[in-house]
Amino acid sequence: MTERAPAKINVCLFVGRTREADGRHELVSVMQAVDLADELRLERGEADGVRCPGVEGPNIVSDAVAAFRARTGWDGPPVTISVTKRIPVAAGMAGGSADAAAALRLLARAAGLQDVALLRSIAAGLGADVPAQVVPGRYLATGAGEELAALAPVWPGRWVLVVPSPGVLPTPAVYREFDRLGLQRSPDDLAARLEEVRAATAKRPGGLPRALVVNDLAPATISLLPSVENALADVRDTGADHALVSGSGPTVLGLFVDPRAARSAAQALRRHHPGLVLTAPVAAAGTRC
Repeated sequence: MTERAPAKINVCLFVGRTREADGRHELVSVMQAVDLADELRLERGEADGVRCPGVEGPNIVSDAVAAFRARTGWDGPPVTISVTKRIPVAAGMAGGSADAAAALRLLARAAGLQDVALLRSIAAGLGADVPAQVVPGRYLATGAGEELAALAPVWPGRWVLVVPSPGVLPTPAVYREFDRLGLQRSPDDLAARLEEVRAATAKRPGGLPRALVVNDLAPATISLLPSVENALADVRDTGADHALVSGSGPTVLGLFVDPRAARSAAQALRRHHPGLVLTAPVAAAGTRC
């Protein structure tokens, strides 16, 4: 069996303090899946395992398999899950989380299980970005990312994704820098941003006003990798309707209402940014679970 694992971008990302219970940061974010995707294949194996060429070390997909078996009691045959990577690694687009969520969908199909709430509960134990990708789409995420409210319709524009060199920035390092810089929002501030985002998404179902297209992690990302600031300037210079860092970075997003403008911008940006992708949002309706 195969399954696509769409990348995720944060149209806004407001970050508060860490929770005492698990050390994760409270956040308010509009998360949107896009059509840049890895592909996973599940086959029988001699023992549960994961193959992911080009990615060394432990893989969150292995954690997903173990967690699925533990929570559901599924005693099906051993499986091997192969991952074909297209989402850049450690680039702020939650590629590993997307793979973990797709693995849960594959295992649910193999087990004959149709319980999205259970899969999201398992996903929440794997990472803050995983629950939103169990059924990829557009969500208002709160808590540490595990509390989700579906948003519709999907924004109709296009995204130009620029990955500055060296293109790898581990998420934990960015959050440590964020904390070192003292950028956490107070609970009252975060609550106010949540109300603003809720009101804006109700009035403007397809998008957010410029004042709310904010990524609180951007200063930490730029502090660790100054080339991100140059990439942001390059994207703004193409006339993007919005330009911001994706998640923990270092990927930079350019949002274009007009798809033709996005294509023109991509052609101009490729001269200096070969690691560029032109992508579009995807809706939850087309994803099996």
